[in-house]
Amino acid sequence: MMPVVFQFRAALSNQYMKYTPSPAEAEFDVLTAVFGTIHHMPMIRPGFLSSSDRIELEACVRRQREDHGIARRANAILLLDDGESCARIAKFLYLDDDTIRGWYKSYRQDGWDALAYDGWKGGQSRMSQAQEAGLCAWLEERFCRSTVEIRAHICAEFGLDYSNSGCIKLLARLGFEYRKPKPLPRVASAQMQAAFIASYERLMRELPADEAAYFADAVHPEYQTKPAFGWVKVGSNPAVLSAAGRGRMNIHGAVNLETFDAPFVEPTTVDGVSAAQLLTKIEARNPGKRVIHVIWDNAAYHKGPDVRAFLARTACRIHLIQLPPY
Repeated sequence: MMPVVFQFRAALSNQYMKYTPSPAEAEFDVLTAVFGTIHHMPMIRPGFLSSSDRIELEACVRRQREDHGIARRANAILLLDDGESCARIAKFLYLDDDTIRGWYKSYRQDGWDALAYDGWKGGQSRMSQAQEAGLCAWLEERFCRSTVEIRAHICAEFGLDYSNSGCIKLLARLGFEYRKPKPLPRVASAQMQAAFIASYERLMRELPADEAAYFADAVHPEYQTKPAFGWVKVGSNPAVLSAAGRGRMNIHGAVNLETFDAPFVEPTTVDGVSAAQLLTKIEARNPGKRVIHVIWDNAAYHKGPDVRAFLARTACRIHLIQLPPY
């Protein structure tokens, strides 16, 4: 016996109009004729998506970086809205039509968010918690440049064979990443640097009104054109004028981070003489300061005879603070 809806449709077609079934309805009629009445397979009518919903799903399908499973679900919903049958969609997606029908049901009940989320959490780890803790402790004691050494250790220690990709996923789950270590100069001391930071912060907190603090150093800017990347017409050959030679200037300067005062000198060569000239200019810019703290690095010309002679003056108000090695 035909379902009631199709009995009515046939009667209506015979009496009043010529009815042309959609591909999905025609396929349903064939299945009904072969297998009899199908009570648990409701017809999915096309055109159930709004224009905004279609735009959202089409964008999901076209995005290159979208998860493959999510994009496939969006594609199936769009095809259902176009009038394609569950069986036909399932055939081309290498799925079963019950899966397509389940996606449609989830979409109509809970919206696209229900299909755009993967609730799959992965399988159980092949390693026990104790083994994972042991592996983490072993990794933290050394620097492994590839997974070959790590996989060999896992095999020897725990009797488990991991592929390269499997080992990478395991390491990511355990909180490890592949990157270069930060280079640290051998002369640098973290303890000395921390002590300097603490002393500098204490100095600035307790700095009296008749004292000032400057940071000083030398820089060597070059007068030379350096082309940079930009958008140009394909086939064109843009050019930029450059200097005839490599001009370079020397600046020995300082800056007060409280007042932004920035005295400097422009010597031919940065040396002890220019360092003494800079200290002289700093003193001249601060006639009302009893003590002027100047913080700079351990360059040889910052500790040479010219600077020592300047500091030996009776009226010298400069107090030098050397940065720790860095």
